[in-house]
Amino acid sequence: MMTPMKLIYSTYEAKVRFSEVLRHVRRGRAVTISYRGEPVAEIRPVQPSLLTMEKRLGKLELQGIISAPEKPGWRFPFIMHRPGALQRFLDERNG
Repeated sequence: MMTPMKLIYSTYEAKVRFSEVLRHVRRGRAVTISYRGEPVAEIRPVQPSLLTMEKRLGKLELQGIISAPEKPGWRFPFIMHRPGALQRFLDERNG
């Protein structure tokens, strides 16, 4: 069985042929980016999470990191990102 050749692009080639690089990545191949002949980065497909939110929460519960909700069927509320969260946290913490 032949192993596929490693895909290596120089930084210049990767910049000029970025659409081609992304096509390889979307097809599941990792692409190495080199600078002056030395590998410096790798672009690869994102691995999908194999665990659902419920399974991840269950795993954390088994590890004792979190505890189950007191009300059965309770779900985490959707939290909207609001700018200034860090400042609100610091204000609340510092009183």
